[in-house]
Amino acid sequence: MNTAVNRFAWRPRDIVLASVVGVVAGGLFVLWNIANVPLLEPLGALLPGFQALGHGVWLMGGLLTALVVRKPGAALYGEILASTVSALVGNQWGVITLVYGAVQGLGAELIFALFAYRAWGWIAALVAGAGSGVAMASLDLTLYYAGAGTSFMTIYAISSIASGALLAGLGSWAITRGLVKAGALRQ
Repeated sequence: MNTAVNRFAWRPRDIVLASVVGVVAGGLFVLWNIANVPLLEPLGALLPGFQALGHGVWLMGGLLTALVVRKPGAALYGEILASTVSALVGNQWGVITLVYGAVQGLGAELIFALFAYRAWGWIAALVAGAGSGVAMASLDLTLYYAGAGTSFMTIYAISSIASGALLAGLGSWAITRGLVKAGALRQ
């Protein structure tokens, strides 16, 4: 049997694990949907564009799922599942949340694909988080801030990418390492 094909094949336990991680991340999204407004909106009022510094929390579904499952499509699956939970529970954005899940998941998935699904360390997590942040910023700036000035858009984009890299990328990598050390995952 071809080992590359076998390495990329999803087993039933991968599907279950990815689903659990995606649903848990969706629960985190629901909590962040509520906490985000009182925590980050004042920052955005004081320093426009910097409110995106906390938006990386919404990227963790894809990053965490990919780092735990380590299969092609895991980032996309995890982010879509997490956004679906967020949308089904109810949030201020409605159905567009599903579009965000798909685009943000693809942002991370593309980076893991560029690493040929062989790199799962902190560097890959950091870059994949940044890729997901680029996807998020692109949607936000197109859908919600299309009329904003160049300085706002630049600050917002940089804040989104940094948040994706640090909160989602390195944060998910740290959580994964913690789960491994605790014996919750077999690598």
